Amino acid sequence: MPAKDIYHDTVKRALQKDGWIITHDPFPLQIGRKRLSADLGAERLINAEKGTQKIVVEVKSFVGRSDVKDLEQALGQYVLYRQVLNEMRSDRSLYLAISQPTFNSVFTIELGQVLLKNQIVKLMVFDDKSEAIVQWIPD
Repeated sequence: MPAKDIYHDTVKRALQKDGWIITHDPFPLQIGRKRLSADLGAERLINAEKGTQKIVVEVKSFVGRSDVKDLEQALGQYVLYRQVLNEMRSDRSLYLAISQPTFNSVFTIELGQVLLKNQIVKLMVFDDKSEAIVQWIPD
């Protein structure tokens, strides 16, 4: 089993504080004979009419020497997991969980903005000190 990201438990607690129930830790992915795992699966009741919202969350810390290299790796993993979820016909949305400082340094500049503008990635931005979700992108 791969090592957990340094923010794994922080994100887990932030989701729980936000009303999510953790359903998987880790979330299993399979395509053919290959088995993968995203960090977390969670769900919450939206309301009686809309039912339950289900998500898969991949946590990334961006603590390497290069934000760009960290972004390349995170995006590769994100795209792979999104495609596997599609093949599995999963009803879960995939989110990349990143800290507020990472959002500020990577996703407020042109490189990150183009990814958000073109809806390449969905983000869950968290505050690692308060263990709270700050923002969902798209909202």
